[in-house]
Amino acid sequence: MHSTESSENYLETILILSKKLPVVRSVDIANELGFKKSSVSIAMKNLREKNQITVTDAGFIYLTDEGRAIAEMIYERHELLSKGLVALGVDPKVATEDACRIEHVISAESFAAIKKHLHLPKDAE
Repeated sequence: MHSTESSENYLETILILSKKLPVVRSVDIANELGFKKSSVSIAMKNLREKNQITVTDAGFIYLTDEGRAIAEMIYERHELLSKGLVALGVDPKVATEDACRIEHVISAESFAAIKKHLHLPKDAE
């Protein structure tokens, strides 16, 4: 289940949008991330080729099981790291920006240790 930071960001964005919108389309992703629709279209093609998303004829984007697993892992890291940094006194805006960078490079072992230290329930892996 290898993915790049860029594809992880797209998958995470699709997950977040799918919680807010009835359906997710490329234009929604472009608006959310502030990217050109053409850039998003190329990224969606790559995610589709990796079987991490499916796209209907109407242009509705859905995460596959693999895509959802990656998106949920990144989203969990983002949420926990953001909250942890804020709890340490970091400005919420800075904490969110830092969490966005850290979430892609932190090892599973280090993340599990941070999660355990913060006394949050262990992930059902």
